[in-house]
Amino acid sequence: MGDFHPEAQEKGFSGLNLIALICNNSAAVCFAVSLSKIMTQMYKVFVNESPMILTNKLAESEESTYFPLNEEAIQKAISALSKKKLDKAYIYHPNHEEILNKFSKTIPRVVAAGGVVTNPQGKVLFIFRNDKWDLPKGKIDKGETIEAAAIREVEEETGVKGLEIENFLRTTYHIFKRNGHYKLKEVHWFAMKTSYKGPLLGQLEEGIVKVKWKGPDKIKKALQNSYTNIKVLFE
Repeated sequence: MGDFHPEAQEKGFSGLNLIALICNNSAAVCFAVSLSKIMTQMYKVFVNESPMILTNKLAESEESTYFPLNEEAIQKAISALSKKKLDKAYIYHPNHEEILNKFSKTIPRVVAAGGVVTNPQGKVLFIFRNDKWDLPKGKIDKGETIEAAAIREVEEETGVKGLEIENFLRTTYHIFKRNGHYKLKEVHWFAMKTSYKGPLLGQLEEGIVKVKWKGPDKIKKALQNSYTNIKVLFE
């Protein structure tokens, strides 16, 4: 991650001075967390591998860079993180029950589901796409349950059959760009198991060029060339 840049905070943007004033005159405290949603008032959204934290709390630290929850400020926060002008950014809104939905009105949300799949040998199913090791996942179709979507997407992207969901793991969030517009990807992850021994078939139309079962040592190596949202699933 890049160094903290004071100039980004100085530019930072309409409404930021008001937020700083609120922070200085309140006793509210913001806690940084690694989980996307450990507490109901926080979501961690990754932008180019840097965290943007949606929160209803204000930090004591003067170095914390806050942006109000409006379209202009959000776009500037995403730009600063994308260009590594900031290590971390906070999007503030006082009502934690509304914060994700209000954010999604500016950055449309795409809901997806995927799986951390293990076989009887304890190996985990990985895909290789866009020069990174990833896990199978995909968009939920209209009328489809999250669980059904997770199984279908794993099957389509890898060719693996006989999948069984064991439990829900967590939800991750990241920003991606499509047709010149930012979108918020919300992925619901499930632990799955299978006894499938057949061929692994990457979905080429989705850019998947490899599908591999990986044991502990190879998982560790693959995670060195993966995404933060994938790494947290193995913590």
